[in-house]
Amino acid sequence: MEKKNKKKKEMPNGLKIGIFTFIIVIVISLIGYGAYKLLADSSEEAPKVLKKNEVVISGYGIYIDDSDTDLYREEFNKLRDNLEGSSINFDDYASSVARLFVIDLYTIKNKINKYDIGGIDFVYDKALDNYKDNVTDTIYKYVEDNTNGDRTQQLPVVKSITVNNVEKQKYKIESENKEYDAYKFRLSWNYSVDLGYDTTGEVIVIKKDNKMYVVEKN
Repeated sequence: MEKKNKKKKEMPNGLKIGIFTFIIVIVISLIGYGAYKLLADSSEEAPKVLKKNEVVISGYGIYIDDSDTDLYREEFNKLRDNLEGSSINFDDYASSVARLFVIDLYTIKNKINKYDIGGIDFVYDKALDNYKDNVTDTIYKYVEDNTNGDRTQQLPVVKSITVNNVEKQKYKIESENKEYDAYKFRLSWNYSVDLGYDTTGEVIVIKKDNKMYVVEKN
């Protein structure tokens, strides 16, 4: 009795092509998603900076938190008393903004990383992006990350600040084609340890809608 050869049932060509196409689509999708995540992670330049126990001057967006120095807190409290009082002394308001801006900008020891930029509470919103780019590329360029609290890098802390001169003037913002009342402050400051950072500078503060904003720092 002859044995009959059993033929294997072959998968239809259409089904083969369908399965192969499905596998290719899945592989391409996984590769695409992986590439997207890699690019998204690498392009994320500014990790979120968490602050603790913030105290905010209501309506002004100016705050202190656990990381701020005694000098900053002292000036902050002066400003809060002024802004929350029965009437605002705008000359003192402008002076406090200039001082706080410099103290926060040049006190870098309490910053978590190069993107944790000081002074942003006081910068005019339309100038804020340029300000951030400039600071991260210059003053904060080599600030090491301290997310884990193990940074050993020496960084500056402003311990005193003085307004040496102030001039009232007009300041024109070209993009708005508008002039504002302004103050030009000449300041000097020193540090707990001199690490070679700036010790003098000029800050221009404008008054807009009864609020003060830093528009220029030289």
